[in-house]
Amino acid sequence: MQHRTTVRVTASAAAVIAAALSLTACQPGDGDAAAGTPAKTPTTASAGAAASHPATPAAETSRPATGGGSPHTAPATSVPASAGSGAPGGTVPPCAATALEASAYQAADRPSGTGVGAAVIQFTNTSGKACTLKGHPTVAGAGNGSPQHNRPLTVTPTGAAASVRVAPGGKAWVKLTFVQVQGEGDGYCVSGAKPVAYPTLVVGLPGAGAHQVALSDGLFAECDNKVTATAVTAVKPS
Repeated sequence: MQHRTTVRVTASAAAVIAAALSLTACQPGDGDAAAGTPAKTPTTASAGAAASHPATPAAETSRPATGGGSPHTAPATSVPASAGSGAPGGTVPPCAATALEASAYQAADRPSGTGVGAAVIQFTNTSGKACTLKGHPTVAGAGNGSPQHNRPLTVTPTGAAASVRVAPGGKAWVKLTFVQVQGEGDGYCVSGAKPVAYPTLVVGLPGAGAHQVALSDGLFAECDNKVTATAVTAVKPS
């Protein structure tokens, strides 16, 4: 009897001890699992954050680049447009001799005397395309119908030369001022030289050929074979 009781007590005590050991064994295991889970979770979260963090600045960087590109795109488009609009003016060719019709008339503003004193030479673009004229003319006195047999005059240029665009049907001018003949009748030259009267003049322009012109009224009377000439202008001289 006593022996059985002891065995039972011992068995019960063993069961209690086993339960205690089981609880003791479970508690560290649960603690490790709880500690391990948070340790892994921050690591995973940190890795995810580290992986996503560089991507965010990259996207932000691309947005300003795209946004910055939009404002820059408009000026870039407008620059070629401006250059394109200026290009035609820079590509207008010089006027060919065949594109011009020259005429002459006495200037309203001229020195006093018997001769013409001053004349305006008018160039009309008779072609269907715009062209340019530039520079001071050459001038020679000639007879009717014989421009090859001419007498060159000494030209004193005045004014700065600038390119003049002449539209189809448009006009450009030069003004010639001669050493004036003085007196009445045949007149005289102050220098003592003999006055000369030319029925026509041969007026040449740089790159635009030579043109024979006659006055609508009178002859080109002058002294000393000298003339002062303006550069080609888009403004009609007086």
